[in-house]
Amino acid sequence: MNPLAVITLAFAFAAMPRIAIIIDDIGDREADGIRATLLTGPVALAFLPHAPFTPTLAERAHAQQKEVMLHLPLQALSGKALGPGAIMLDTSEAEFRRVLDADLASVPHVSGVNNHMGSLLTRHPGHMGWLMAELRARAPLFFVDSYTAVESVAFALAAESGVPATRRDVFLDTDPSPEQVAVQFERLLAVARSEGSALGIGHPYPATLELLERELPRLALEHGVELVTVRELIAYRSSAYPNAVTPAAPTR
Repeated sequence: MNPLAVITLAFAFAAMPRIAIIIDDIGDREADGIRATLLTGPVALAFLPHAPFTPTLAERAHAQQKEVMLHLPLQALSGKALGPGAIMLDTSEAEFRRVLDADLASVPHVSGVNNHMGSLLTRHPGHMGWLMAELRARAPLFFVDSYTAVESVAFALAAESGVPATRRDVFLDTDPSPEQVAVQFERLLAVARSEGSALGIGHPYPATLELLERELPRLALEHGVELVTVRELIAYRSSAYPNAVTPAAPTR
């Protein structure tokens, strides 16, 4: 390839819209977790604390150069069971710190945190303030607001606290049927093309993994979109939107 072609190709990649993808709920099912660690590119995996396969799968993910995140269980409006390591509305500040310490320690190579459920707790400034203070003290951990409720204050408080952060744009598999996962993946790409970047969250469902196994290897050349790490997406958004915390994130 001649030098001009190399420069042209490099410029094209630099100008591509960017996406980051997080796969949540890793750690309960070994086979699904292993499959997620083998996805092409820097897909981030968010691990449930104290789940039976979290330690070994996090080691696998790290070996595959995937970002490892803590999928922090926070109380939801639905009252659904959250499993071990959950933080509730009646959790005291001292207990909050103890639980968060144990949750982080349960996930090897953790580099960031996002919320598991949390439609109740993420709207409470007190608890979210505690969380951001703890994450700031553990820099360079980053935070992703999964944005399970439009009333969430988590991302805004992270930004105010100086914690590297962003929030989710698209859920890939609220409806885990293959047809709807494909629709939401196209929506993710459309948001990235419109806004310059987009963050999608999915789960280790069969249709989600099948689509990502098929589409991620062709993302740049066929879709004209670059897959980046969550940390890279946060840095890009911070530079692209210096006077705003984030581009507007659509709800589910």
